[in-house]
Amino acid sequence: MELDVLGPRCGYGEPMTTVNVNEVALGVESFGAAGAPLVLLAGGTTMLSWPDALCERLAAGGRHVVRYDLRDSGESTTADPEAPAYTLRDLAADAAALAGALGDGPAHLAGIGVGGMVAQVAALDHPGAFSALTLAGTRAVAPGPPDDDLPDHDHATMSRLFGGPMPDWADREAVAEFAAAGAEILGDDPVAARAVAARIWDRTPGTAPPVQLANQLGMVFSRLDCTPRWRERLPRIAVPALVVHGRRDPFFPVGNGEAIARAIPGARLLVLEEAATAIPDAAAGEVAGAMLALG
Repeated sequence: MELDVLGPRCGYGEPMTTVNVNEVALGVESFGAAGAPLVLLAGGTTMLSWPDALCERLAAGGRHVVRYDLRDSGESTTADPEAPAYTLRDLAADAAALAGALGDGPAHLAGIGVGGMVAQVAALDHPGAFSALTLAGTRAVAPGPPDDDLPDHDHATMSRLFGGPMPDWADREAVAEFAAAGAEILGDDPVAARAVAARIWDRTPGTAPPVQLANQLGMVFSRLDCTPRWRERLPRIAVPALVVHGRRDPFFPVGNGEAIARAIPGARLLVLEEAATAIPDAAAGEVAGAMLALG
């Protein structure tokens, strides 16, 4: 494992670092004591999908919390977001390798949004690397049309969300305003979304539209090879699992979370009644408590 301190604090944990695994550098930020049980938070696609308040609550509960950027986002290696030369299974292998590099034993792996897809495959492909699994605001099939029994994106919301022009990616304020407007359409907090988008913009290596899209909207994920299917393998997950989903999520409607919870033996479903796609700070204590209860 190689650690490189990147300089100014990017969030509210330890200074940003990179960890080299599988011939790529992954941007990480840590909270809590390094010797405590590891909770690894896979970004969706950047680590800032996991709110500071939740990371701090988990650390206060005696955990070493590490949130990280997927490839082609944040401080992780950026290659070609328009034509990624890796697969979903490679991202799952990154999670397992990172858990091994950071901890002395199996980690509690959590994924949000597209990171939740990474986490599902990681738990299936690398079961010995993980002791517990949290899946937030995600679904059990790859980007694109879902299975017939799963609810798709709310089409009216998607039309409003993507029907307008993209911002000038070189303009930090325009990008932040775009994120705030999108959050309002989705039912998330526009003030929080504006702040997070500005932080993501500050961490993005350049203003090239494909790179900004990879960071702000995670569009690189839609270009990944996500085969083979993994939904039918979910009953093989044998670690304690928590599924967290916003009742008002129009992007991955709550039926997707319900389906995952039914498929994983013994999984607990936690529906956040007032949440949409993001975990609001007001729910950080409830979510942290549920995660800590997994062990």
